[in-house]
Amino acid sequence: MIRHGNAKGTPKGPWMKRGLLFVVSAPSGAGKTSLCKEVVKYIPNLQHSISYTTRAARPAEVDGTDYHFTSGEEFKRMIAEDAFIEWAIVHGNYYGTSKKELNELLDKEIDVVLDIDSHGSSQIKKRFRNGVFIYILPPSFEDLKQRLTIRKGDTPEEIRRRLERAREEAKDYRMYDYLIINDNLEAALERLKSVINSARIKIDRVNPEWVEHNFITKRGG
Repeated sequence: MIRHGNAKGTPKGPWMKRGLLFVVSAPSGAGKTSLCKEVVKYIPNLQHSISYTTRAARPAEVDGTDYHFTSGEEFKRMIAEDAFIEWAIVHGNYYGTSKKELNELLDKEIDVVLDIDSHGSSQIKKRFRNGVFIYILPPSFEDLKQRLTIRKGDTPEEIRRRLERAREEAKDYRMYDYLIINDNLEAALERLKSVINSARIKIDRVNPEWVEHNFITKRGG
């Protein structure tokens, strides 16, 4: 059992202290990264995990803010050193989540929102039984096609591959806990905020020693 208390043995508070992991997945172009970047602005003690990738940065993307952009050689070295908690090849590029960086945040009692594809999510789910898994979809496939077409940085061939993969990835929605339709960024953001806030106060997050000490154990009075 995880114990949280002071020197006198009094439990500190009602919630388990290790950070909570929120895993957000979606077909490319559905808006998961935008939602993850926005939600951390509104919810305290929540941080967006930054993935490693070998793909080239798109216009306006910043290394260390949007992704850790790295070479294929460096990425493969990290794979050999077991540095990733999950990694995958997506559209010919490598993507991965640093095991060390993620655990450091969670150990500091910081909740983390991580946006990855469904393959990476399935890897994470095996290791984080208490994680919260959220799937994002646009209102229609045609809407997704339009978003990918107007987005800068992708060739027509890349767009075609992303749409084909989107049809396959959408089949994985059942392994998630929540589904959010991103028909409007502000509305979808409110839904994501609601999921995060509700997950933080679920019963399985309660520190039972705090309840026992404050309400169940007979202490006179």
